[in-house]
Amino acid sequence: MQAFANLVAKIDSFIWGWPLLILLLGTHIFLTIRLRFIQKYIGKAIKLSVTKDQFAEGDVSQFSALATALAATIGTGNIVGVATAVALGGPGAVLWTWLTGVFGIATKYAEALLSVKYRVKTKDGTMAGGPMYVLEYGMKQRWLGLLFAIFTSIAAFGIGNTVQANSIASMVYETFKVPVWITGIIMAILTAIVILGGIKSIAKVCDILVPFMAFFYVLGCLIILIMNYKTVPHTIELIFKTAFTGQAAVGGFAGSTIMLAMRYGVARGLFSNESGLGSAPIVAAAAQTRNPVRQALVSSTGTFWDTVVVCAMTGLVLVNSGMWQQGLKGAALTKAAFSQIPTVGPIVLTVGLLTFVFSTILGWSYYGEKAIEYLFGKKAILPYRILWVIFVYIGSVWSLSFVWDLADLMNGLMAVPNLIALLALSGVIVSETKKYLWDDKLDEVCEEEAIKIEK
Repeated sequence: MQAFANLVAKIDSFIWGWPLLILLLGTHIFLTIRLRFIQKYIGKAIKLSVTKDQFAEGDVSQFSALATALAATIGTGNIVGVATAVALGGPGAVLWTWLTGVFGIATKYAEALLSVKYRVKTKDGTMAGGPMYVLEYGMKQRWLGLLFAIFTSIAAFGIGNTVQANSIASMVYETFKVPVWITGIIMAILTAIVILGGIKSIAKVCDILVPFMAFFYVLGCLIILIMNYKTVPHTIELIFKTAFTGQAAVGGFAGSTIMLAMRYGVARGLFSNESGLGSAPIVAAAAQTRNPVRQALVSSTGTFWDTVVVCAMTGLVLVNSGMWQQGLKGAALTKAAFSQIPTVGPIVLTVGLLTFVFSTILGWSYYGEKAIEYLFGKKAILPYRILWVIFVYIGSVWSLSFVWDLADLMNGLMAVPNLIALLALSGVIVSETKKYLWDDKLDEVCEEEAIKIEK
């Protein structure tokens, strides 16, 4: 078993090394160019995200689909992941994380567009979509769709369930000395209450939880930066300067090169916003939208909020604290940086992590559910939800480093068939964008379709 665990760890390290980073970042840049810098429409996209599309079919509103995707995306990567990037790549890694988010907006737009275009309506009237349906109906490669669904269903139980539950239980124990089994039971009950009601129940909770947690965390970070306003200009200068020069050894910090800053910044940015992994478009396919481009624009704001805003705020707080010079890494660096500010810092970190992690469990439950449905049909959904709740408890009481490596590996493998579809169908993406966005027909709706929906 140990030999197998070591093998998984090695493969995981390779998959998340330069090959995948180059493929992901290359796709981001390629789609940004092909879509004429789609990022310039971010203002319009944010406006659409809070506008209900009355002439549309779907299971949940555009905002609910975005909130659910953000619930799954905003997690420990936004806090601990950024700290890892700074600890290993220096302050300059923050800029590379941010730039990855900017370019990733194009990929998030593209994968959501395809998922809505190739989604299907099931016998019970609900929508089903995501990269597996794009691969089957868009590329006519069902075997790739099956592979994606298998990778997603396995990754969900790790990265979206047990690992998250374990981090919550551990943090609650360290902060409040509550036994992990008690936290596990409470978490399992709360999860069951939400996910047994399906996507509409998950979306209702995410509609409330996501805006609160994001606003609370960003506001908390702003308060911390305002309290240290004198050093903020120097912090920003340091981030930009070291992104292109590297960082010499200082204090307990070992020093870094431009390549290290770029590698860890890009890797953490990609891992945090999930653009190109194919997870978020699964819930985008459930949105009420009259055409694929509207929801694609809404979905693209997920990467903006996740990386361009939340990760950037974390990075500024961490670098501004100066604690990265002490040789601390990951969670230890985050805790030390936020603890520098009495009362406010620890509260922001604790509430941020608790809400970020719990929301991830809810969002990923839907991703895994749709993957299981694709593989085995509707009959597998209820057993899957029950199993999901059980694993929330298991993850709380067991330390699962092997599960983390396996889930991380499956997460990386999800990206491969999804990126193949994005590149192969880039012509379709451009065609749909031209039809609705560039030709300014975003708000048009077919009269017969409007009558049908009203009926």
